[in-house]
Amino acid sequence: MSSPARPLRGCRSSALTGAVTVPGDKSISHRALILGGMALGETRITGLLEAEDVLNTAEAVRAFGASVVRQGPGAWKVSGTGVGGWRRPEDVLDFGNSGTGSRLVMGAMATTPVTAVFTGDASLRKRPMGRVLEPLKLYGAEYDARPGGLMPVTLKGAVEAMPVEYLVPMASAQVKSAMLLAALNAPGRSRISQKTLTRDHTEKMLAAFGADISVEPLPDGGEVITVGGEAELKAISVAVPRDPSSAAFAIVAALLVPGSDILLHDVLLNPRRTGLFTTLQEMGADLVIVNQRESGGEQIGDIKVRASALKGVEVPPERVPDMIDEFPILAVAAAFADGNTIMRGLEELRVKESDRLAAIIAGLRANGVTVQELEDGMVVEGLGGDGVPGGGTVTTHMDHRIAMAFLVMGLAAKAPVTVDDTAMIATSFPEFENLMGGLGAVFAEG
Repeated sequence: MSSPARPLRGCRSSALTGAVTVPGDKSISHRALILGGMALGETRITGLLEAEDVLNTAEAVRAFGASVVRQGPGAWKVSGTGVGGWRRPEDVLDFGNSGTGSRLVMGAMATTPVTAVFTGDASLRKRPMGRVLEPLKLYGAEYDARPGGLMPVTLKGAVEAMPVEYLVPMASAQVKSAMLLAALNAPGRSRISQKTLTRDHTEKMLAAFGADISVEPLPDGGEVITVGGEAELKAISVAVPRDPSSAAFAIVAALLVPGSDILLHDVLLNPRRTGLFTTLQEMGADLVIVNQRESGGEQIGDIKVRASALKGVEVPPERVPDMIDEFPILAVAAAFADGNTIMRGLEELRVKESDRLAAIIAGLRANGVTVQELEDGMVVEGLGGDGVPGGGTVTTHMDHRIAMAFLVMGLAAKAPVTVDDTAMIATSFPEFENLMGGLGAVFAEG
């Protein structure tokens, strides 16, 4: 049963100040649970994001036969079955709103001869699963779904899996990762190629768990990833860094609200996740990364942000995969910039929790911002630091990032900005209101 709608307004705020730690990275949290469930021994995870999306993945891994135990805030222990040891779940797997969790688990089970039924909330049941289910058939898996590859999906793992060679046709870390996870229980070596580089958490974590994996660049700027099958993963300890996609909301809020000065601790700085930070710096943001270090094979650091006058820029299309989840909040920043901000190459936003591109454009227009919609993107006409009227109501379409982005807009707009529902924020960032409120952000009910 879905949560009742909960409207909320972002209201003009005084300077945001303080030091905060945002929740653990969602992408790494999903992968730590899944690989822990496929490994031999006890995987210990600290800093796990305890949001609905990740908790649904934990429940799915448990349903496949792994022991998944919460030991304290963010501290979890996973005792895996070994690769190929997952059993048939006794019930339907409900992933709520999580495209990442559902698609990665599909890949992880696709080469094990068990059957599972996948479903989710109304939003997830509208999202295309064929993009991952069709290539998984190359391994020998079979599936049944609603027309268009929509959930509910019944997936039958391969009885006699085969290694594959596959070129991922779109810039999708989820499809690539599903194919890499499926390769673990196929004989021989599978080769997964991509023309556009996408986030590489799966590759890094597979190596940490002891998988036979190599990554080679291609002349056209892409890469090919080779995975040895019939793998034996060994349990490790995973310290989950803080999520840059969650940090983005506090960062942009501090840039837009005059007088703000904040510090965010332990943020993941994987080069394939920092496109927003680079873009904001190009726009003139006073955003400085300090105390850089390595943790568990990933770069992390602290981020200092001060209120800044921003200018419009053109975002290079090749940077899009490095910031695919951050375009809602970048669009809000662009509304307060001087001049136009041009964003192209955003086709993937059409198949996120909502048609995210259309939702961004509608939200901006509802609050007095002129936007030109392009087939693959948009041009936001910035109104300057104190020029956004606000006063509109934004339809979130059950999309957590749309909700949080437009609440941030309200903190600096002339009039409050209302989002029609904030219940789904719990899927990725349940601490959002408290954390932002602790910095000085003002939110009001209804």
